Amino acid sequence: MSNWLATLRDLAASDESAVLVTVGRVRGSAPRETGARMIVTRHHTIGSIGGGQLEYRSAELACEMLAADDKPTSVLKRSFPLGPDLGQCCGGVVDIVFEPLPGSKAEWLDTAVRYHDARTPAVIATSVDTDAGSRVVTSDRGRGQLSSEALRCADEMLAGRTGAAAVAGELLVPLTHGTIDVAVFGAGHVGVAVVDLLTKLDCRIRWIDSRRRIFPASIPASVTAIETDDAAREVASVPAGAYYLIMTHSHPLDLAICHEVLLRDDAAYRGLIGSRSKRRRFEKRLVAAGLSSQRLSHLVCPIGVDGVTGKKPAEIALAVVAQILQVRDAEQRTASGSHSLEALG
Repeated sequence: MSNWLATLRDLAASDESAVLVTVGRVRGSAPRETGARMIVTRHHTIGSIGGGQLEYRSAELACEMLAADDKPTSVLKRSFPLGPDLGQCCGGVVDIVFEPLPGSKAEWLDTAVRYHDARTPAVIATSVDTDAGSRVVTSDRGRGQLSSEALRCADEMLAGRTGAAAVAGELLVPLTHGTIDVAVFGAGHVGVAVVDLLTKLDCRIRWIDSRRRIFPASIPASVTAIETDDAAREVASVPAGAYYLIMTHSHPLDLAICHEVLLRDDAAYRGLIGSRSKRRRFEKRLVAAGLSSQRLSHLVCPIGVDGVTGKKPAEIALAVVAQILQVRDAEQRTASGSHSLEALG
């Protein structure tokens, strides 16, 4: 589940009031993009809208809203010129939307959680110019509440073609369902560090190991832990477009998983932990098993961005997750270029 949505759900369950602080519109350079969110309660600030004076002032204003009214309900909007008012070198202007959420669950939040759990595309629409609050828009819900311009933008988001935007007085934020599917094979020290880092992103993680009672006692909601005697068989159940990380305790098991992963033509990334010599040994065995050189070229080994040579689990995890984000961003740029060409056509 999206981190901010899961946090709001938990706060509502405990009847704790909060303010959802969202970057509603950006003009010029700013530290975060439209749709970036943080949650402010009386005692905590969760998430970030970019740090610095912008975040400090926004958190302060949210706390004032909570202090002035035990159950605030009116949506506020404030505009912050980053350079003149806040001394931030970005220099742009950022509109921030403050939406109070009383302890009881807001209707739109309850609806958003249902659509998220059902994996139904949805958009959260919040009026930037009024105190109307948020609504959930889907292919067949809430459409009459949007202008034709905002509705066209919402449909692009429902189709997965665009991200958050401020259009015709509406802040539109697509409800993501884990933007990256990751299959992590191995729950050793590196696997634990990788999964811990991935849970801080919008990821849906399948964590697979053949050893008994190897997983931590507490597993985040975005992680499905799978204990199985046949880890390689789990490759078939991973969604298309997924990112694979192979880092088990056993070289023969790594090899078997690699074989199954390389047979799939719909993977976004196929990473194997290890050295160049391990790659060469695996390539020989995989060629003997009938895999072509073209399929072998898709294997990333060693894994991780160039220039990071540390061997500590946390260092490896940072390098590997950075590489996954590089691949993800490159794919998004390619897809965006394709959509632009279609529009020109």
